[in-house]
Amino acid sequence: MQTQSDTALAITGLTKRYDAVTVLDALELSITRGAIHGLVGLNGSGKTTTIECLLGLQGFQAGTVTVLGHEPTQLYRTQGRVVAIFDTPSLHPGLTVRQNLELARLLCDKPVRSPAHVEKLLGIERYSRFRVSQLSLGNKRRASIAQALLGNPELIILDEPFNGLDAGGVDDVLQLIQHLNRDAGTSFFLCSHQLPYLEQVCTHIAILHKGRIATSGTITDLLGGASSLALVRTEQIDAARALIDAHPGLQARPLDANGYLPVDLGDVSSSELNALLVSNRIGVAELQMQRASLTGLFREINGGGDNV
Repeated sequence: MQTQSDTALAITGLTKRYDAVTVLDALELSITRGAIHGLVGLNGSGKTTTIECLLGLQGFQAGTVTVLGHEPTQLYRTQGRVVAIFDTPSLHPGLTVRQNLELARLLCDKPVRSPAHVEKLLGIERYSRFRVSQLSLGNKRRASIAQALLGNPELIILDEPFNGLDAGGVDDVLQLIQHLNRDAGTSFFLCSHQLPYLEQVCTHIAILHKGRIATSGTITDLLGGASSLALVRTEQIDAARALIDAHPGLQARPLDANGYLPVDLGDVSSSELNALLVSNRIGVAELQMQRASLTGLFREINGGGDNV
C-alpha cells in the first residue's frame, strides 16, 4: 500500500472547465517518489493545463492536488524541492547564461551546485558568456534545465523537455534524467509528445484521453499488455481480411502506408495465423511481428490518432 511519504504527486478528481468546455474530467493520477513518469496525450488534451493546475498557476473547479504533500497554493513551503520548466524557457534574454545562473543561485534556498558545474552538466560551458537572446532554442532549453539543477530538487516537472534539441542534445538530457534519478533519487514528471524518447527514459506512463487518464502504469506492464500485432503482405487482401475477421480472436485493421495488413492477434500465435491463411489458399508473401511500443499503444487508445 502506497503511503503519502511514498507519493511525489497525487491528483484526485481534478476537474477543470473553461466556460462550458471540460478540459480535465475528474482526472486521477499518482506518481511514486523515485519514478520517471511521463504524461502523453493529443494536442489540446490538457497536458499543460494539468501541470498549471498542480503548480497553482490555474484554479480548478473540483478535485484535490498535492505535490510532495503540499497543496498548490502552499508550494512555496517546499523551498525549492519542486522545480518546473515549461516549454518556453524563462530566462532573462539580456543577461548571459552565467549571469542568469548566478541570479538564480542567489534566489535558491539551498544551492548545492555552482553555475560552472551545471553548465558542464548540460554541455553549455562554451556559451557561458553568451546572452540568452543569442542562443538557439535547444541551448535555451539546456540553460533552463541547468538553472533548475543549482539546488537539489526532489521532483522536477518538465513540459516538452526535448523541444528544440538536436539528437545529441536529446541524448544528453535523457542521460542527465537517468543520472539524477539513479544517483540522487530525483523524481520526474515529463510531459511530451516525443513518445520514443519517453519510452527510453520513463519508468511509468499515463495516457491522457478526453480529459481522463485512459491508462497508467509501468512501461513494462503497459507494453506487456499491448495487443500483439502481425503485419501480413499478400496479394489477396480482401480474401485475407474476410477470413481473419471471421476467426474468433483475430481482427484486421486498415492497410498501413506500406501495404501491410495489420492483424490484432489476441491469443492467436503468428504461426497459427500463417497456417490459417495458407490452409485457405491465401498466399503469404511476408508476415512479421510488430514490436509493442508506446506509440502503438497510444494510437490504439486514440483510435489511430498520432497528433500528440
